[in-house]
Amino acid sequence: MPESKIPARPAGKKPLPPTYLFSAILGMAILHFLFPVRTILRFPLILTGLLPFALGAYLNMAADRLFKQADTTVKPYEESSSLIKGGVFRISRNPMYLGFILILAGLALMAGTLSPWLVVPAFAVVMEFVFIRPEERMLEETFGDAWRDYRAGVRKWI
Repeated sequence: MPESKIPARPAGKKPLPPTYLFSAILGMAILHFLFPVRTILRFPLILTGLLPFALGAYLNMAADRLFKQADTTVKPYEESSSLIKGGVFRISRNPMYLGFILILAGLALMAGTLSPWLVVPAFAVVMEFVFIRPEERMLEETFGDAWRDYRAGVRKWI
């Protein structure tokens, strides 16, 4: 009897980046409430977190709008039909992931304790290995020299 090659998880069922973001937010809340370690900011200084939070939300909305205008996918597991180099993609090759990091940093500031900050760099590392590197390989395969030229002129984060 021949072995069937059934993927462990169908391609359409892989968790998308927002799932990781919401999991990170949950982790930050758990750390803040159960293991606050040390208070580093109090009201009204915790309101400074609104700035990175709002900037992160803006980056995500602006990048999403560019994907829609270019009529290409925003999903990391699907092949892009066009290489977006304008708008927020002029300052970062990964403005949506950068936006997620800023959202998390804003929430960590608003929490006011030290422990939620443990999640921020961990989240960045996970995004790098789970999404950014595979996406950039796919973009290089799809767009070749155009991707390499873009990559040479725009930083990965900022």
